[in-house]
Formats: sequence, C-alpha cells, structure tokens
Amino acid sequence: MSDEAGSSAHKESVHHDEHWCEHPGCKKWGSFGFATGKAEPRWFCMEHRPEWKVKHA
Repeated sequence: MSDEAGSSAHKESVHHDEHWCEHPGCKKWGSFGFATGKAEPRWFCMEHRPEWKVKHA
C-alpha cells in the first residue's frame, strides 16, 4: 500500500513579500528582520543589520 495515495503534487515555495534593506541608499536583499513588540519588522541586509541587543547579558 502506498502512502502517496491522495497526496497532492509538491508546490514550489514562492516569496510573497519583497524585503529590501531599509538602510538609505542600499539596494540589497533584506534578509534580517527586526521588530520590537507587535511592530512591523524592519528589514536589513547583512552589512546594515542592527546589532542585536541581549537583555540579560
């Protein structure tokens, strides 16, 4: 008996959102999203990402 009976075809994953670096003048992909509380995340590239602040260091 096959476990594949009734399964649907694999769908390719697609980026639905464009996250570009928010640093002024930068046109790189923003792969690092940062948010505080329930605020919308702000996106930055590797070069411009803010330093992560650890509360209990």
